[in-house]
Amino acid sequence: MAPQYLRTVVVIGNGMVGYKFCEKLLAKTSAFKLVVFGEEPRVAYDRVHLSEYFGGKTADDLQMAPLQWYEEHGITLHLGDPVQEIDRSSQTVHSRGGLVQPYDYLVLATGSSAFVPDIPGVEKEGVIVYRTIEDLEEIKAAAATARTGAVLGGGLLGLEAAKALLDLGVPETHVVEFAPRLMPRQIDAAGSQMLQSKLEALGLQIHLSKATSSIGGEGRIDALHFGDGSILEVDMLVISAGIRPRDELAKLSGLEVGMRGGIIVNDEMQTSDPCIFAIGECALHSGMIYGLVAPGYDMAEVVASQLTQGARAFTGYDMSSKLKLISVDVASFGDPFIAEPHSRSIVFEDAHNGVYKRINISPDGKYLLGGVLIGDAEAYNMLLQTVNNKIVLPPHPEDLILGARGGEAAEGAGVMSLPEEALVCSCEAITKGAICTAVTELNVTSVEGMKKCNKAGTGCGGCIPMVKDLINGTLTAQGAYIKNVLCEHFDYSRQELFDLFKINDIRSYDAALDHFGKGDGCETCKPAVGSILSGLWNDLVVKHNTIQDTNDRYLANIQKGGSYSVVPRIAGGEVTPEKLIIIGSVAKKYGLYTKITGGQRIDMFGAHVGDLPDIWEELINAGFESGHAYGKSLRTVKSCVGSTWCRFGLHDSVSFAIEIENRYKGIRSPHKLKSGVSGCVRECAEAQAKDFGIIATEKGWNLYVCGNGGSKPQHAQLLATDLDSETCLKYLDRFLMFYIKTADPLARTATWLNKMDGGMAYLKNVIINDSLGINDQLEAEMQLLINTYHCEWKEVVENPELRKQFAHFVNAPKEKDPTVAFEPVRGQKVVKAW
Repeated sequence: MAPQYLRTVVVIGNGMVGYKFCEKLLAKTSAFKLVVFGEEPRVAYDRVHLSEYFGGKTADDLQMAPLQWYEEHGITLHLGDPVQEIDRSSQTVHSRGGLVQPYDYLVLATGSSAFVPDIPGVEKEGVIVYRTIEDLEEIKAAAATARTGAVLGGGLLGLEAAKALLDLGVPETHVVEFAPRLMPRQIDAAGSQMLQSKLEALGLQIHLSKATSSIGGEGRIDALHFGDGSILEVDMLVISAGIRPRDELAKLSGLEVGMRGGIIVNDEMQTSDPCIFAIGECALHSGMIYGLVAPGYDMAEVVASQLTQGARAFTGYDMSSKLKLISVDVASFGDPFIAEPHSRSIVFEDAHNGVYKRINISPDGKYLLGGVLIGDAEAYNMLLQTVNNKIVLPPHPEDLILGARGGEAAEGAGVMSLPEEALVCSCEAITKGAICTAVTELNVTSVEGMKKCNKAGTGCGGCIPMVKDLINGTLTAQGAYIKNVLCEHFDYSRQELFDLFKINDIRSYDAALDHFGKGDGCETCKPAVGSILSGLWNDLVVKHNTIQDTNDRYLANIQKGGSYSVVPRIAGGEVTPEKLIIIGSVAKKYGLYTKITGGQRIDMFGAHVGDLPDIWEELINAGFESGHAYGKSLRTVKSCVGSTWCRFGLHDSVSFAIEIENRYKGIRSPHKLKSGVSGCVRECAEAQAKDFGIIATEKGWNLYVCGNGGSKPQHAQLLATDLDSETCLKYLDRFLMFYIKTADPLARTATWLNKMDGGMAYLKNVIINDSLGINDQLEAEMQLLINTYHCEWKEVVENPELRKQFAHFVNAPKEKDPTVAFEPVRGQKVVKAW
């Protein structure tokens, strides 16, 4: 028997917000007949992740729900048939295809259109708007032959479009922005400058304060002409300069709209006609158009509540956001621009690693008001919760962006202390209480299960780390055991697999998958298993090249433009004049850019893949070996000159650094390792910012472990004092092997310690007091790795079969990649954009 509907709700617009309204209304009642009109020829799809279309996702992957979903829920869906007229007097809508549909309530979810500036020539071929899947297909076709592309707009949408061009391999990509900085509505000037530097390092060319006066070309674009008289030659232009609310239907029907566009609504999302609602990017609430999906979802919830006699109202929305733009984390939260005297700011800036963090705190230092994160936005979720829930700040607010010195604060710490009403998933309005209740009462124990249960994490996905922490925290509070698995293909942790591979003599990825895994594996487990096998057997990494990333596959770091770097080991930073001459002659012969690193080595950049074995052979003949700059292994042991030259030096720090680097060189680990040896407390080798560091004392050496420089600075902690050299090495053997055996994939030593139950006290007990009774085993396992060291470069140079792998073209191994090009800078060469 067909359902008897009381009233009809017509939805105009089948985008993300229109679809979400249908979903929310159906969750509350089945009393309405739903009729949806969509302008596009396809069902609703995820615009938030639209750029992933270029990464291999299909239109079906992006869709919010299949056609079957609409049918199963009794929704009448008209695709490719937009409404062209609303007759308010008869309460009917008229579609382009001639349909006349009566309504009791009408929901306008018409969204927005791309803002296209009124520039002469904008209609020319090769000028494309970035908005729909059809637009993406047009961009894809144009990019296949384009040599130079430009994006008009340096905001969120513009940078997403620039990412699309990079993904499509357009050799030269420009971003043109009218404002004096990128993302002017989200981040401050200093953060924008840091973002610009990172994007330029990736190959984008940024043009700020540029007013485009016209688009040149006869029928097809060939240049952009700017107001200052300059010209940029381009083959294609993607316009992504902002949005305009789609309010034309509302205007035609006499609904009230804003002076600058947008359908005016009240707190109940009603328009000037009480039977018509507007939600999403077409709605103007209190003078504000919201360009994010989460506010649109909340508006959808308000209207669904109103139609079912609920009491929800829309009172505005927090515009905090976290995104990953072209592999760069960018986030802003609260009020990112508030300044003195209304706030005080704490700023951390690391130009070397491209990290900028700013937090704004209240003048009395009690509350967090907002901030900006560039390059490292891992703390975003907790910072946002701290703002939204007015959580009182710790005594040292800088810990929020620097991490507690001494490493007391674990990742995810504090999430369980949030109030129950804290909004964790803003897209779906899911609170901490709802997530914890799903665990305790519905037995939800995974993020995937939570997505199915209440849809937490199904929107932008930014809340997933916090959802996971809440699930694990709730399970822990219940006394449950939390199983840490590598991925869906291995139902074991990295630590468990390490032991299983050793016991069962597993020496290949296929054997690992056959014995302890399932399926074909993935990009998560392949490099992790490769790391475990290398850490166990010290086998040649290129023998497992099918499961390695590009760097390990070619024993060199791939650089911008497709060339590679060559970094020979210079233990302790000590090098003879003769070896310096060899490095210079090799760099000159192969045209390599040279630079002395912060780790006291010499980097050589710009090598073609086919030249790598030849370069290595010359270096090996001169006494050099691989510096393992490409691997998750020991990188450098930095040293000061110590007692051999310095008048303050207490011990020979150079000799000890060389001994340590040669002892642990080539040993694979969950993440890279850095070390330093300082000859006195003046700390010229910066030992306390390393994974393990050693500082000379009057009586011996102090050993520090689990420090971290870079984007997440954390001081190393003191493990033992006044050690003789032999004891220091023994403790290091135990510490490093314990880390290699027990850390999660890609966990630096600082992160490993932060997550360790008992922290440094427990680690000391294991390493010094042998509380687990495994120190003899740890020392023996480390000695095995030391005894089986091999130079990976040398292995390739001396093995003709392995050497064949280093060719850009299989059928013409001597030919070089023609797309790798360079240009002169300061007497050397750098990568040239086409």
